[in-house]
Amino acid sequence: MGFAVWIDAPGGLAWARGTHEYRPMGTAVVGVFGQFRHRDFNPTLRLPRGLDRRFAGFFGSLEEVNATLGADPDWNLRPTPSHLR
Repeated sequence: MGFAVWIDAPGGLAWARGTHEYRPMGTAVVGVFGQFRHRDFNPTLRLPRGLDRRFAGFFGSLEEVNATLGADPDWNLRPTPSHLR
């Protein structure tokens, strides 16, 4: 499993794109303080274009993503890696 996460702070949203055993799970969106669940991921949902410079990082599990969201971190956002565009 692996998850790429983007934070849209002005919109109050967290976006994630996930893979499971090297197959795409799709994309999910929750509130910045929300919790992602496996059923939230939709293969037809796409990331908005305005997230290019709001990449938060890669995470190994949904539990790790949710723990980080719940900790209210000071996000070090950066440009989206080219292989994810």
